[in-house]
Amino acid sequence: MREDYQALIDEVSQLLGTPATLESRDFSLIAFGAHEDDEPAGDTAAHTGPALDAVRTRTILQRRSSAAVRTFFESFGITRATGPVRVPPDPAAGVVHGRICLPVRDRGVVHGYIWLLDDGALDLADPRLAAAMAVADRTGALLAAQTRTEAHTGELLRAALAERGGSARDEALAGLRAALGSAATGPVALVALLPWLPWSDEGPEPGRGPVPHALPRIAAQCVRDGALAALVRLRGPHALEPARTAAERLLRSPGAQGAPGGPAAGISAPRAGLDTLHLAWHEALAAARTARAERSAAVPGRSTGPAVAEWEAIGPYRMLTRLAPAEGSGAPVDPAVRELLLPAHRELARTAEVFLDSAGQAGRTAAALGIHRQTLYYRLSRVERLTGLDLDEGEDRLLLHMALKSARLTPAQEPPSRRP
Repeated sequence: MREDYQALIDEVSQLLGTPATLESRDFSLIAFGAHEDDEPAGDTAAHTGPALDAVRTRTILQRRSSAAVRTFFESFGITRATGPVRVPPDPAAGVVHGRICLPVRDRGVVHGYIWLLDDGALDLADPRLAAAMAVADRTGALLAAQTRTEAHTGELLRAALAERGGSARDEALAGLRAALGSAATGPVALVALLPWLPWSDEGPEPGRGPVPHALPRIAAQCVRDGALAALVRLRGPHALEPARTAAERLLRSPGAQGAPGGPAAGISAPRAGLDTLHLAWHEALAAARTARAERSAAVPGRSTGPAVAEWEAIGPYRMLTRLAPAEGSGAPVDPAVRELLLPAHRELARTAEVFLDSAGQAGRTAAALGIHRQTLYYRLSRVERLTGLDLDEGEDRLLLHMALKSARLTPAQEPPSRRP
């Protein structure tokens, strides 16, 4: 289907003799058409020649436009327009060249935009623009059909992820296999992104999925349990790279923005088919919860950017996520650590967690926290008095460590950052 979009955008470029791009309604790049002054250096490389400006370069390289660019262009009324809209250049916004926007609509609903670089010479009444709008209408019908198809597969996926089995889940799996064809038998993984704040042109809209056309390896997607679920086709039984790429790009999508504490993504273990999708969903959610819990932790070698965690690499959280209820459940705190988790003892809780993460090695702990060993020993003695636990006893250490980690998984009880 992406080849169909490419053919349509090439048709517009040739018709008007100018470079054109096709973007979804949230400004994710779907296809771009090269012109003689705009030759591509590769599938996603920047173009060279006089037709470039910063906005077009960034769109092609990153496959989407920034929120500021979206706001700039939408200020010209393109979301309501039914015909060509001229957007003048604004170098301060990175728009060195003017644009003509052709809204891509179907049955009155905008599904995307075709963008033309504009030097001001083209009259909006030019018959060629009317012909280009006819192509835009065909493009809108194609995008609308794809959106309807994806909505159907999304509902099937949502039902297939149900914890309880039975005929409803079996029917959903059968429908999903029929809809996905060969992709249903190949290696797949689930990506969970939370929290998810689905977006429409009017703002957050419960139940909507993410950008439908930006990530071709996503076979189906839905919103479930307050998170986005994306079923990703893998290239091999152990090749999780497509899932990592999908997770990182979904973290930059509108539905992932504005969440308190920032969004996080989790990736399940690979699956050979769809039979155990409900188990893969538990894995992906657990990994996403872990990524959120550990975002504020100072872990050597781990990026502090958008968080992505894989089920097979989250260690003890594989067990703890089964024990600690999800956010908003009002999970009780173990009595031993209740006082330690009060805001007044934030520094002590951080010290205890770093100490236990460092396998009880005082030198490593003091270095990580940037404190003297005597200060460390003083703090640990206070932790013992507050909790009634003996940090020389293995079972007491285990209880404290699990309690602190579990509290991270329940944001209302979350202990302070471990960042020194």
